[in-house]
Amino acid sequence: MSDADIIVIGSGHNGLVAAAYLAVAGKSVLVLERNEWHGGGVVTRELTRPGFHHDQHSMSHIFIQGNPLLLNDELGLKSKYGLKYLFPEVPMMSVWEDGATLPLNRDPHKSAEAIRHFSEKDARTFLEMSRQAAEWLPMIQAGLYSPPMPVGAQTAMMDQSAEGREIMRTMAVSTFDLMDELFEHEKVKAHFGRVAGENLVSPDEKATGIGAYVFLGFLEKFGFGVPVGGSGSLTNALIACIEDHGGKVVNNSQVREIVSDGSRATGVVLDNGDRLSANDGIIGAIHPHVLPDMVPSLPANVAKNARRTHITDAACFTVHAALDAPMKFKAKDAQGGELSAVMYELMPDSYEDMRRAFDELRYGNFSPTPLVGVGQLTQHDPSRAPDGKAIFHAWDYVPYARKDGRNWDEAKGEFAEKMIARMGDFIENVPDIVLDYHCDSPVDMERTSPSFFRGDLHGIATTTYQSGSHRPTPELGQYRVPGVDRLYLVGPFQHPGGGVFGAGRATAMVMAEDIGVDFDEIRI
Repeated sequence: MSDADIIVIGSGHNGLVAAAYLAVAGKSVLVLERNEWHGGGVVTRELTRPGFHHDQHSMSHIFIQGNPLLLNDELGLKSKYGLKYLFPEVPMMSVWEDGATLPLNRDPHKSAEAIRHFSEKDARTFLEMSRQAAEWLPMIQAGLYSPPMPVGAQTAMMDQSAEGREIMRTMAVSTFDLMDELFEHEKVKAHFGRVAGENLVSPDEKATGIGAYVFLGFLEKFGFGVPVGGSGSLTNALIACIEDHGGKVVNNSQVREIVSDGSRATGVVLDNGDRLSANDGIIGAIHPHVLPDMVPSLPANVAKNARRTHITDAACFTVHAALDAPMKFKAKDAQGGELSAVMYELMPDSYEDMRRAFDELRYGNFSPTPLVGVGQLTQHDPSRAPDGKAIFHAWDYVPYARKDGRNWDEAKGEFAEKMIARMGDFIENVPDIVLDYHCDSPVDMERTSPSFFRGDLHGIATTTYQSGSHRPTPELGQYRVPGVDRLYLVGPFQHPGGGVFGAGRATAMVMAEDIGVDFDEIRI
């Protein structure tokens, strides 16, 4: 007798999404998690002091808001399992040392008014950009939560119209190219150029231009979702759904190998030697660099292409702090009050500084100019800290391998202190209000989740040749593993990429088709 119909390796949100759909479909599902906690990159933990709840990785849920999973509440995560979001009016704000700020509002006219302080022309251009982003969004959104169209077919379809060719061009140029075409003021260019950095790429990287439109379209239509209680609230709702439908989510269970009968995946072997079997198949959050080691029967060409996928040079370093009081920015809003946003970008003096910062990362060097981003979500959700206290979540980009030969475990505290000191250039009461902090280097990221290979929170780099149905490779881009029937992949290294997309929905669609389940009937 099998241990389950479906075994899912990893309890990151993508694996949990796939598991939840299939559990609701009536399949017995067993989720195996290597850590003591669940959630992968969507987890909330008391990293510093009791009562301070930190989102260790993702802190706001943007792109999943357009997923039918939440948009139509297909699994009842909101209506039945308690998932709640807040949507602040200012999702993102750039802040400069000279006191200048540039907020992006959900209302494009308010954003244009802020841009008008820098340039009347740029304000008008922004409104046209906003209009274009809203026009393109439905088409882009439609392709994010289901298996991707083949690259050739997509290119041929887009090449049939002037609008399609314009999208193709925007997809091919860099963010820097696009900003130079659209705007005249350097701060406005830098503001939107910084958006590329949040995708772990330089604004000079080709094929990043479309990201500005996707980002803006989602920001204005959906906002940045701040989950009440922390990012882990999404994980908790998914686990509640799975367990409510007879599934199990088990931690401290490291899978070392996929078992097959020669052509079809039939089970897994754990590190302790236990063997578990599955009737219908296996879903795995298995990084392409690790896949050949876990699947001995993987065809040689599939293994070769999986191993040669590229990792970004911009690995992440994060600092989570427990604060004695809320942060007070030196800059103020238009009315002279405290700033309020989900995400603050602490901007370099010039756009060129930002570009050169990413350039140095290409050579394995530290950026000469820090590119610190910070969120203070207790501003919107006070439940995450004791009364009167606060938290912050800050991030910067660093090389995974240090050229100075120092070990990240030994050196990470020093870098965290530099980040906090940099924040003090913008925030008048930092570091004074810092009670305690926890920091994660790229090595820690990799330890936390094998999907974050070499500190890449998107699994693999978000380059053109690793996008769409070629993500992570052409052979693996449809979530199935060639040569091993009934083995499916989930994770940030699959389409549509890193971030909280709820992309496990597409994996569930593919598996449902193969096992004879009507995916469109899977609803609560």
